[in-house]
Parts: sequence; C-alpha cells; structure tokens
Amino acid sequence: MRTYRLVIACPDRVGIVAKVSNFLALYNGWINEASHHSDEQSGWFFMRHEIRAESLPFGIEAFREAFAPIAEEFSMIWRVTDSAQKKRVVLMASRESHCLADLLHRWHTDELDCDIPCVISNHNDLRSMVEWHGIPFFHVPVDPKDKQPAFAEVSRLVEEHGADVVVLARYMQILPPQLCEQFAERVINIHHSFLPSFVGAKPYHQAALRGVKLIGATCHYVTEELDAGPIIEQDVVRVNHADSIEDMVRFGRDVEKMVLARGLRYHLEDRVLVHGNKTVVFD
Repeated sequence: MRTYRLVIACPDRVGIVAKVSNFLALYNGWINEASHHSDEQSGWFFMRHEIRAESLPFGIEAFREAFAPIAEEFSMIWRVTDSAQKKRVVLMASRESHCLADLLHRWHTDELDCDIPCVISNHNDLRSMVEWHGIPFFHVPVDPKDKQPAFAEVSRLVEEHGADVVVLARYMQILPPQLCEQFAERVINIHHSFLPSFVGAKPYHQAALRGVKLIGATCHYVTEELDAGPIIEQDVVRVNHADSIEDMVRFGRDVEKMVLARGLRYHLEDRVLVHGNKTVVFD
C-alpha cells in the first residue's frame, strides 16, 4: 500500500498531536500507523505517521505546502516522504563479503525496498558477486600515502548515482571528515561491539582469549568521530568457553548481518529520527 510518511521533531508542548491529527482529519487522511515519543530530558517531541496516500485529495508537494504553516507554528524539523519513491542505496565494501552478500540477497528477494545503483569497493574481490546481481561495480583503490583522490572519486560516484544513503558493508577505510559532513546522517556503518575493549586486528581472537560471554554488533550513522555516531540498532549473541575462535567469528558475522539489515530497513522506512548524538527509532 502506498503511504506518505510524516516524520516530525520539535520542542515539546501541548497540542502537537491534536494539531497534526486535525490536519489529517480535515483532508480525510487515513492513518495506518502512528508513533509518538516525548523526551523529558531534552524537552523534545518526536512523531511518525504513515498515511494512506489514496485517502488524501492531493499529492506530496501539495501536502508539504498545506502542512508548512503548522510546522512553522510548532518550530518543527520535519519531512514527508512517499513510499512509492524507492530510496537509492550505494553499498561500499572491501574484501569481507558477508554483509554485502546479505544485503544483495535481501534486495534481490524484495525484502529491502530500495534501489541499489552501484557498489563501490577499494578491492576487486567482490566484483563477480555484485555483477551477478546486475549491479555496476566500481573499483576505487585507496593509496595509503594519499587517500584524497580515492575519496574524491567516491564522492563523485555517490553524487552521480543520486544516493539517498550510503552503507558501509564492512568497508575497511575511514571516511575523511569532509565526506562525513557532506553526507551527514546519510552514511550507515556496522562494527562489532567489542570496541573500545578490543581495538585493532583480530578482535574476536582477543575476545576469545579474555573469555567474553557476549558478542554483538552496532549499526550507526557515520560521523567524524570514529565509530561514535548516533546508534540505530544493536544486538548480541551469547557465547561460552566451549566456542572456538572460528565459532565466535561466525557468530559475529551473523549478528553483524542482522543488525545492519535491520538498521538499513529502519532508515529506508523513515523510522529513525536523529537528535544530537542520539536516535529515536520507531520500530
């Protein structure tokens, strides 16, 4: 069913829900889903509504025009999107295939409602898998002595392909501050949840030697501060002394795939509202 997704963040006060509800009722808007959250600590209010597009007498541009006075009255940060307009997702990866393969499979089976115009990688290892799906693959090697030309090309490709969001599906390069700023709240990353305890190479080996009981993954938006952006989704799996290092690596890859897929889906469905370095996720 085609819907409009109305997403709002504003200073909390009396009358917000009533005003929005009366607006939708005035135009016979049929609400399929409504989510609200009042954050007492920040004093902000967050809202997400899904409205049946066919129930309204106008299109999305007229919706924006009609709703604008209410948004101004309540100092709203807001957007309305059309579920019929698929978001364009550019995927980036290096050599590890598990996250990329999982997202491509979910896209191939229509589990992820998006378009994937291209995949960018700093290695050629995953080319055949990507091209099997009929998706253009761009190899952009990164010179460790001068990374700027590579990231300039990444920026060009992302812009050229009209990306709404970029997903780092185990892309093992740190994005420069300029790209983080240019695509703020539009780049999603995944990492294991051992940080900051086990930093560097072979974190699962380090964790096994310490006898950890939980391993997990964190999906977050990318910021200039490495692995510290607003968190979208997390999960863990339990391990014990009988699990080998190979088991832990396998469990870790499984949880990384699940968390990244869920985080991306929440973003695609406009379920994530960023406020400062926190998120409200209407899942």
